[in-house]
Amino acid sequence: MARKRDGGCCPLPLNEDNARFCLLAGLILLYLLCGAAVFSALERPSELRARLLWDQQLANFTLSHRVSLGALHALLRQYEEANGAGIRVDALRPRWDFSGAFYFVGTVVSTIGFGMNTPATIPGKIFLIFYGLIGCAATILFFNLFLERIITMLAYIMRWCHERRMRRSGLGAVSGAEEPRSEEDSLEGWKPSVYYVMLILGVASVLIACSASSLYCSMEDWSYMDSLYFCFVAFSTIGFGDLVSSQREHYEAQEAYRLGNCLFILMGVCCIYSLFNVISIIIKQTLNWILARLACPGRRCPCSCPKRGLRRRHFKRNAVQPTPSQVPTGRHPGVDGVAGGRRLSGEMISVNDFTASNKVSLALLQKQLCETAQQGPRQSHVPRHNGFSGGVGAFAIMNNRLQETSVDR
Repeated sequence: MARKRDGGCCPLPLNEDNARFCLLAGLILLYLLCGAAVFSALERPSELRARLLWDQQLANFTLSHRVSLGALHALLRQYEEANGAGIRVDALRPRWDFSGAFYFVGTVVSTIGFGMNTPATIPGKIFLIFYGLIGCAATILFFNLFLERIITMLAYIMRWCHERRMRRSGLGAVSGAEEPRSEEDSLEGWKPSVYYVMLILGVASVLIACSASSLYCSMEDWSYMDSLYFCFVAFSTIGFGDLVSSQREHYEAQEAYRLGNCLFILMGVCCIYSLFNVISIIIKQTLNWILARLACPGRRCPCSCPKRGLRRRHFKRNAVQPTPSQVPTGRHPGVDGVAGGRRLSGEMISVNDFTASNKVSLALLQKQLCETAQQGPRQSHVPRHNGFSGGVGAFAIMNNRLQETSVDR
């Protein structure tokens, strides 16, 4: 830790990774407390009114039909037990025929878990534990592979748009043999904006949700707002279960509707998962910015932090370098940002770049976007170790950590 200078950076009591973790935990706790207060204020009055109305209806029913309140409560408890096996007042589709079971396992492996259908037998519950263990892991793998494919596609699209914009502005139009070199240099300094990636994924998610909501409005007799609410709950795998699609016994064009319902849920979950990965890394960058502001409480930090200077110089020199978490400790201390034997957090972005418009490059997605935009991954001067690769999203975090621990041994 460097000494505290007048008007300079204050040393944090924790290292950067632990400080970021504690900051995130505190913010999440504050977020949960605020959410609990808001939902309590919004929903508690409605709950009290519904409880009062239900008590009045029970009292009126017992008086008009001369039934004891205890016997009525016993009947309602028996209905709740039957409801656990899928018995409802309204006629619904069979829960455990092949199509119903297929719908159930889909909600299991996707971690949606609506709760409208649960195993009631002991063997079914035991089988669900092992089935969900492998199925959820395989589905997470599928989501990560989808994320890599969608990032690759978006990188090619953004590169094509950038090249077209350069041709229109005349930046890449150099006659003679220097044309390829000039265009390559212009592409060398280009960095795809991850804000655009988040925007594209957000627009795609909204379009899928709006299209699916139109379908649910006509088939399920829901309001459009209830349909949008269901789409978010299902696509984000929250899965409350208060609204569940494709549960009635009969629909018009039933087979086509059930197929469309499955496709909409699959596409929506994939897009929302990718969007969540991008937003989560932006949250991490925000935590880094907050930590930097805590270390340098002034409006503009007058000191020259060695760590920040290393990252800025390295970022300007080559935007496609691997993240410091992929470089073993003790190698290239001026490049990987190892100061005093401590590895930095793994981002190559300065606070100024974060606050500037359209200059934010997220650590994991930036490498994938730049490599894809340059027609495939570049050969880095830092070799891979023990077969661990980079990747995108949650896989990249795990692989980088595995690589670090393997190299340190």
